[in-house]
Amino acid sequence: MDLQGLPLFDLPVAPAKPKTWTVTELTSAIRGTLEPQFTQVWIQGEISNCRPASSGHLYFSLKDSGATIAAAAFGWSRRQGPRFEPRDGMEVLARGRVTVYAPRGSYQLTVDHIEPLGAGALQAAFEQLKSRLQAEGLFDSTKKRKLPRFPRRVAVVTSPSGAAIQDMLNILGRRAPQMRVTVIPARVQGDGAAEEVLRGLELANRHSLGDVVVLARGGGSMEDLWSFNDERLARAIRASQLPVVSAVGHEIDFTISDFASDLRAPTPSAAAEIVSADWVDAPRAVTDLGRRLNDAVKRGLDQRRVLLSHVAARLVNPKDRLREQAQRLDEWTARLEQATRNLLVKRRALLENQMGRLDALSPLRVLERGYALVHAEDEDGAEGRLFRQAHDIGPGQKLQIRFSDGKVAARAVASEAAGQ
Repeated sequence: MDLQGLPLFDLPVAPAKPKTWTVTELTSAIRGTLEPQFTQVWIQGEISNCRPASSGHLYFSLKDSGATIAAAAFGWSRRQGPRFEPRDGMEVLARGRVTVYAPRGSYQLTVDHIEPLGAGALQAAFEQLKSRLQAEGLFDSTKKRKLPRFPRRVAVVTSPSGAAIQDMLNILGRRAPQMRVTVIPARVQGDGAAEEVLRGLELANRHSLGDVVVLARGGGSMEDLWSFNDERLARAIRASQLPVVSAVGHEIDFTISDFASDLRAPTPSAAAEIVSADWVDAPRAVTDLGRRLNDAVKRGLDQRRVLLSHVAARLVNPKDRLREQAQRLDEWTARLEQATRNLLVKRRALLENQMGRLDALSPLRVLERGYALVHAEDEDGAEGRLFRQAHDIGPGQKLQIRFSDGKVAARAVASEAAGQ
């Protein structure tokens, strides 16, 4: 009897051995299952932990109130076209694919497009670039150059087939036909347009194609004008050796090149009017200067005529002038002689007074009153020492005695001082 078929007699079966995965195998299996399911997804969230890398890649996280997902934008700094700088706390809409990062065993969103919510990506990129360049001083009005007053050549970087250049040529041909216009062809819209405009500006500087450079484009949407919001173009405008006029779009349109340029024209037609303004005003200015010069000459002649009349009225015949001078000379001579006589009289009176005073003090006047001067007689018989006291005279001393009317020679016999 075969008992194998009966449940009571079923023999136990050995359990199957579970499959063993390596980490790499499991990660590969998850990647193979996950990535094909999410090749292109749009995710809305708030940026956090934003970390730009020196390689040009951008790493960040997207989060909402319930979850967080890692994200990476590879080559973000090298991307062309509209771009803004993501920052923590910014609400964005990101497009990308879900990938598995095997070294960490985590999944992330590999992003190929980001745009801020609440404002378009173009406007956000424009405002951020404008703020950054303004902070650098790139738009500083003190660095802007004045346009030449009478440019003889103008270089226009624009599309040769656009309506902007035709309007400019018509205006310049009418207002300043002597001005030479050099058109430097460049695409002004789409991929590569910024590079062509930049190349046109460099050519104008390298070959000195004009006294002033105009970057021109007609109106359009912000996307159409985006090539003039390029940071490289803004820096090239400031580095230009030639003054630059930005004439992009309509009056209400603003681009980065408008702020970086030396002058912003609201339209290309306005740019043509601006660069030719002094040529248009020149004939009127010359006429006005001629009239002012003529008036100045007339005023000068009138002033000199009046001055000449005054001089003529004061002019005297040379003979009369000589007679007048001769008469004045006689008068001065008479006055000088009288002054000399008066001075001599005063000096004579002073001298007589001094002589009188001197005479009153003269020793001769004393001698006239009975006094005498006793001198020692020198060897040659002349008057010597004056004796003032008797005891100074010794016996036998030869003497000269002066009286008022003469002198007498004598010899002392004896001397007797008073009181002896």
